[in-house]
Amino acid sequence: MSTMSDQTVVKKSIGRTVKAYVALTKPRVLELLLVSTVPVMFLAQGGLPNMWLVVATVIGGSMSAGSAAAFNMYLDRDIDAHMHRTENRPLVTGEITPRGALIFSWTLAVLSTVWLWFTTNWLAATLSASAIFFYVVIYTMILKRRTEQNIIWGGIAGCFPVLIGWAAVSGSLDWPAFILFALIFLWTPPHYWPLSMKYKDDYDDVDVPMLGVTRNASQVGLQVILYAWATVACSLLLTPIASMGLVYTVSALVFGGWFIYESHRLYNQAVRGNEARPMRVFHASITYLTLIFVAVAVDPLLPF
Repeated sequence: MSTMSDQTVVKKSIGRTVKAYVALTKPRVLELLLVSTVPVMFLAQGGLPNMWLVVATVIGGSMSAGSAAAFNMYLDRDIDAHMHRTENRPLVTGEITPRGALIFSWTLAVLSTVWLWFTTNWLAATLSASAIFFYVVIYTMILKRRTEQNIIWGGIAGCFPVLIGWAAVSGSLDWPAFILFALIFLWTPPHYWPLSMKYKDDYDDVDVPMLGVTRNASQVGLQVILYAWATVACSLLLTPIASMGLVYTVSALVFGGWFIYESHRLYNQAVRGNEARPMRVFHASITYLTLIFVAVAVDPLLPF
């Protein structure tokens, strides 16, 4: 009986450890990055890309994004312990040691670069390594704790997946990829700033100058509106530049209009002194980006 009990304990312990390492990769962020990678491969191909290439790119991209996330948790473990949103992360709870997290981060970084180099091409691999560097060094180590503009420039790291997807298919970069890069660059602030409003006290407690901490709700709301409009305008540039059809163009207008509406709604609530609901914009931004990139993937498959 004791042997069976010990085996059960070991299995549970292994399961918890695996779950903790998966948590280091920030799976929900990972999903969003992959949503922006695969559709671009359809666009670059002008139809269905090679499925093995898609799988290889997804595997490499997942390891790359997971590495950046794990490095981020390793470097931010001091402030994560004092924020309600992050207090259950594995480095804070002690399920993973800092040394274990650092080894895991470097392992994923190396494996992702080597994998993409041999299964896709050197350009995709180089872009992947650049994305890790940008997120870890430029955003986490330099910008995050120093300026309220952190998420604007740090968000560039999240734009790299569209370039990686395009490069994996074509071996080069072209204007449609740069337009989508700019779209995600402009989308990131109105996506993240509402979150900084929601967790304003958390960021304030750890002296991280997110815009939700340094500005009042109406000022943040105004910035969200401006970036939402810029995001939608940028999305419409893809229609002439990439010769997009009816499905993408209508989607960009309809879903973009909804995103802008939600942004104005947040601002109006803040200006009137009502209780703002920033997470509504946060979740709307995720849905918006997902639907736009679904349209990017579907449009090249249709004759109109």
